[in-house]
Amino acid sequence: MTPLFLTFILLTQYDFTIARLKYGGGGDWYCDPSSLPNLLKAINERTTIRAASKEVVIELTNPELFKYPYLYMTGHGNVKFSDKEVKILRDYLINGGFLHADDCYGMDSSFRREMARVFPESPLIELPFDHPIYHSFYDFPDGLPKIHEHDNKPAQGFGIFYNNRLVVFYSYETDLGDGWEDPDVHNDPPEKREQALRMGINIVVYALTQQ
Repeated sequence: MTPLFLTFILLTQYDFTIARLKYGGGGDWYCDPSSLPNLLKAINERTTIRAASKEVVIELTNPELFKYPYLYMTGHGNVKFSDKEVKILRDYLINGGFLHADDCYGMDSSFRREMARVFPESPLIELPFDHPIYHSFYDFPDGLPKIHEHDNKPAQGFGIFYNNRLVVFYSYETDLGDGWEDPDVHNDPPEKREQALRMGINIVVYALTQQ
């Protein structure tokens, strides 16, 4: 995280929040509506980060984008960026922003295609289990927790690095956002919801403190 973002978050009266990305292409960027408020509440209660009570929704073309150091996207369907949005997202990320993409089962192929346009020189790579994102606040010695079964594949965490900084984290085959939702939405057992919240906190803490 650049000194500008760190100063903005830690040394001002600003309440940290998560910016949910509204993207084009037809995908349901708005899915899991209770997920981010629940994650923000857990961040506020369990860490020293002073978090807002709800997320903001933002498009890449909104000039307010650069006010928010943490960008989140999810969905089941297609993701499509315009050429202008590709440039803006790249500028945002190389200048200190961070993107967490959480595949809700269905956006994988389009997300990978669009990120290849944003960082053609830096492909998504799987992060090893000893990467700090799995140990920044809670310890996940086996990497991402598996929250929902769906395709019965193992959960995997992928990243894109720019100048040795992790700028994109992609949680695949886990569906953390479903685990953050209100308990009666998916009827996940408490231990699964707890794993999802803990991993979400890890990602935020890592993103806001990495050098």
